[in-house]
Amino acid sequence: MLTGEELEALDNWRFSKRMPSRAAAIRELLKRGLGAEGFNLADRGSQSKDFGVTGKADGAGKNDE
Repeated sequence: MLTGEELEALDNWRFSKRMPSRAAAIRELLKRGLGAEGFNLADRGSQSKDFGVTGKADGAGKNDE
């Protein structure tokens, strides 16, 4: 599930890219993310809440870049 703030970020990105739907935006972001490199593996014991979209994650799984 996404928080309201994460949905807002998704919708803002979707509208700026003129994507036809949320589902299309999510598919595009997944395609980009799965093809990307330069990310860390999740720490052992990480929880879903540790991976925020809006920069509020507590550090688990965050990119060092």
